[in-house]
Amino acid sequence: MNPKSKRVDRLLFSIFSASLLLLVACDEQAELSVTSTTQAKTTAAVDAARIVDANNEPGNWLAHGRTYDEQRFSPLADINDNNIERLGLSWFYDFPTNRGMEATPLAIDGVLYVSGSWSMVYAFDAVSGELLWQYNPEVTKAKALHACCDVVNRGVAAWDGKIYVGTIDGRLIALDAADGHVIWDVQTTPEDAAYTITGAPRVVKGNVIIGNGGAEFDVRGFVSAYDAQTGALNWRFYTVPGDPSKPFENPILEKAAETWSGEWWKMGGGGTVWDSMAYDPELDLLYIGVGNGAPWDRSIRSPEGGDNLFLSSIVALRPDTGEYVWHYQTTPGDSWDYTATQHMILADLQVGGTTRKVIMQAPKNGFFYVLNRENGEFYSAEKYTLVTWASHVDQETGRPVEAAGVRYDAGVPAVNFPGSQGGHNWHPMSYSPNTGLVYIPAQQNLGVYAHDDGFSYEKGFYNTGLDWTKATLPDDPEQRAGVIGQFTGFITAWDPIAQKEVWRVPHSNLWNGGILSTAGNLVFQGNADGQFAAYKADNGDLLWNFEAQTGIVAAPISYRVGGKQYVAVVAGWGGSLITFGEIANRSKGSVNRSRMLVFELDANGKLPDPVPFDRGTPEPPAITASAETIQQGDDLYHSRCFACHGEGAISAVSYIADLRYMSANTHKNFKAIVLGGLYQDRGMPSMASHISDAEVDLIHTYLTSMAHRVLEETNAAPDQ
Repeated sequence: MNPKSKRVDRLLFSIFSASLLLLVACDEQAELSVTSTTQAKTTAAVDAARIVDANNEPGNWLAHGRTYDEQRFSPLADINDNNIERLGLSWFYDFPTNRGMEATPLAIDGVLYVSGSWSMVYAFDAVSGELLWQYNPEVTKAKALHACCDVVNRGVAAWDGKIYVGTIDGRLIALDAADGHVIWDVQTTPEDAAYTITGAPRVVKGNVIIGNGGAEFDVRGFVSAYDAQTGALNWRFYTVPGDPSKPFENPILEKAAETWSGEWWKMGGGGTVWDSMAYDPELDLLYIGVGNGAPWDRSIRSPEGGDNLFLSSIVALRPDTGEYVWHYQTTPGDSWDYTATQHMILADLQVGGTTRKVIMQAPKNGFFYVLNRENGEFYSAEKYTLVTWASHVDQETGRPVEAAGVRYDAGVPAVNFPGSQGGHNWHPMSYSPNTGLVYIPAQQNLGVYAHDDGFSYEKGFYNTGLDWTKATLPDDPEQRAGVIGQFTGFITAWDPIAQKEVWRVPHSNLWNGGILSTAGNLVFQGNADGQFAAYKADNGDLLWNFEAQTGIVAAPISYRVGGKQYVAVVAGWGGSLITFGEIANRSKGSVNRSRMLVFELDANGKLPDPVPFDRGTPEPPAITASAETIQQGDDLYHSRCFACHGEGAISAVSYIADLRYMSANTHKNFKAIVLGGLYQDRGMPSMASHISDAEVDLIHTYLTSMAHRVLEETNAAPDQ
């Protein structure tokens, strides 16, 4: 067992007063490492044969995407387009945490296994909802600083009686499926670097495959394989080359290094494998999606240009050894955070009149790709959302044809569609072999990319190379509304053969949930407005809707126990959209209520009435600072603080402190919080290594001015 699991400093997580919550980014309650109310009924006896033959037991959901091909299609049809109006809430569970919830549950032999925020794991009786056990890896809360996109977790894996989870502090842990006790615990990442794990592991041929995140900071990406029984490291594949003066870990990295320039390795290089994977047992190929560069701006990390392999690429590896087989790069020389970590789906499709083994992906860059999964050959790519950074993907070369002015290294900011949130983010898409359609939780958004002329590398901190002060929303209300209106979401039902949209369901905002399609001619999705809905798979008609009281970003599953079909989804608003302040805050589901929701036909369960959320009234001190001083604080805030606390100091979620609403006591202790680490046990670490004493004063002045603006706007509002 890793010595970390025996640390003597594991104190119960303190519950602070309401005044402290105004600045703190979480309000979790502590749990014992393992809490078991009863012995689980199963041993999660999952092996390769069961996952390969998953369609022969459609009542279970054995792996992250149900099957190795990650299609997220359920063959169950007891719940269908003719009886969906009878669907009701069977049971729910309120998680003891209050952060973003992104996990896909597993349903194995009558038990649901699911992860939550802070990498906690839960096991439920799939019929009654009884909590069988829960496990808390006791992650140090200060690690939240390195979680660019919330302390989320996207799911667990099961194999031979064990449940595997990656933790936000970079560990991979094997738990006993029967009671949740730790079998082994290994550190997969360097502890002195800004790595995190938010993605779900996959288990292939007895290897637990896990990647990591952190390319917004200064890390070098890799994917690792650990022995499922012992936790021993079997192999590791680095996705970007290291220092070329030293031996390369893999022969292919020597060739990859030819596509880089400068001294990228000193800033990590990025290329983290933080989410999507798929596996073809017939070809014996493991597919990984690779993320953005570190820094984002290529002109900083690779000054003489280059494709920078294997950033923003799909890479095929041998799962036994990690041997490189082929790659395809979706965005050569990425400078826009156009990761290729988004969901990948394997299917056999008609291409040019011949059935081909394909891999499909709708990465952030806005093009839907169909490739030959045997060798990476490019078949087609078309825009599935508004795209301005490239006109098209060249059919001969498979490379995007960039539009003029999209690279911002010449000192002129670029306004591109999509922005860094992508045309499709991590939220899983689904493929239905019945309709032949891929259902994408797509979105439209723009990004303002500006080179940071004063960039200076900082270890363990954000190193995007962008001047974020150029990316803030305009103050003019009409202009601001116009920009915000460019941020929308939708379901697109995409024909991957014809490469065109068949139908679309619009949403009021971006950041909507992952998708499940079923043999009942249904498509399920939760959304940013707190609704969990079912649509007709062949035409998109809305058939059913449930008010979940909170935004849903996770993907649903369906399972069957005792001859009865269920649909389950994890609800709870959060994730990387928190950076976008008012854009995210306008979602009706922006108040987080972390829950497991399970539905069945003819059930009539009810959720409790929601407790109204109120941030209270700002209590700022008097302010006499000049406009110039306030602007200096504004610029510092948007270069140092907004990634967590939101653009314009507007919190996008209920669990992140809206710094405009600080109490008088919080204002008094502001410097002790920011520099002294007063709240570090609650997720707000000391920023003394990154912000000076004088800079804290300027930031505080800006926040005080924003608090006074809130008071002025409130007083100016007419009586209701």
